Amino acid sequence: MANQTGVAAKPKRSQGVWAASWRRLRADKVGMGAMVVVILSLLLVLAAGLGLVAGNWQKETGVPNAPPTFIGPMPAEASGAIAQPKGPNVDLSDIDPLAPKYAEWAEKAKQYKTDEAPRAETLPFGGDRLGRDVLAKAIKGAEISIMVGLLAALVATVIGTVLGALSGFYGGKVGDFLEWVYNVFTAMPNILLIFAFAVVFGRGVMPVVMILGLAGWTGIYRLVRAEFMKHSVREYVRSAEAIGASKSSRMFKHILPNVSHVALVQLSLHVVSFIKSEVILSYLGLGVSVDQVSWGTMLAEAQSELILGYWWQLAAVTGFMAVFVTAFALFTDALRDALDPKLRGLE
Repeated sequence: MANQTGVAAKPKRSQGVWAASWRRLRADKVGMGAMVVVILSLLLVLAAGLGLVAGNWQKETGVPNAPPTFIGPMPAEASGAIAQPKGPNVDLSDIDPLAPKYAEWAEKAKQYKTDEAPRAETLPFGGDRLGRDVLAKAIKGAEISIMVGLLAALVATVIGTVLGALSGFYGGKVGDFLEWVYNVFTAMPNILLIFAFAVVFGRGVMPVVMILGLAGWTGIYRLVRAEFMKHSVREYVRSAEAIGASKSSRMFKHILPNVSHVALVQLSLHVVSFIKSEVILSYLGLGVSVDQVSWGTMLAEAQSELILGYWWQLAAVTGFMAVFVTAFALFTDALRDALDPKLRGLE
């Protein structure tokens, strides 16, 4: 088709898959808002990992169980402080032969006495039983819990995608063997499988990542296997085979890009699931080590504090976890709709 100058007009290129998906995602206001919250949370986690924020979460900056600032300091009788006796000291020299030495020993002890920094009576979000800032603990706990959820979801997605691709593309004995492995892992309840791996791997961040990754790949495997079985007989794959493309090229260069939205959506879904699993493991004492803090360890501490009426640690960790998990779930729903337009009837 020619324009007014007689030069043939250049045909307009259609949008690519990722450009069209981004256009659909931008049209979802709730999804975009949730994405902003997720990005801000990840930036906060990155800052905590670099030590820019919450680096002194272990420092006892306040009095034990310091209340939030908007509540105000606790009364002396509620804080459990021991009242000092009033009046002059009693002369014990007649009944205690060591009484004359007390003053000399006290003077010598002053040479080795260290001055303790004054502790705040209130903290922005309150303090725990040792006087550590609950806000700093919640931020540092977010770093551990979110990092574990992301890494474990990535491990599970890689395992499930690779095994699903091999089983769906090759079939035969390879598919039968991988189906047997899949049935072994799904034969027992998932929570019991996680506990069994926890006993074997022990506590720590990387052990928890491996535990959740090895226990959570089965759902991704099933979906990817079905997609590879469907795409392996389509015309574009047969055409690639006819021109001499290798099996690995057909699997990972032709089929995988067309089913990547399935793996990506499953990855985002597993992040939320694995964060919850890490919280449960740490709450039960099977998660991170004792010198680390996560949302699960904070919930375990808050349980005993709540009985005494100190609710602020529970409120802080619950608020942080609810905001991130809810935002990530909404973002996952929007991402699923954007990557798979058939769910919304757009294509």
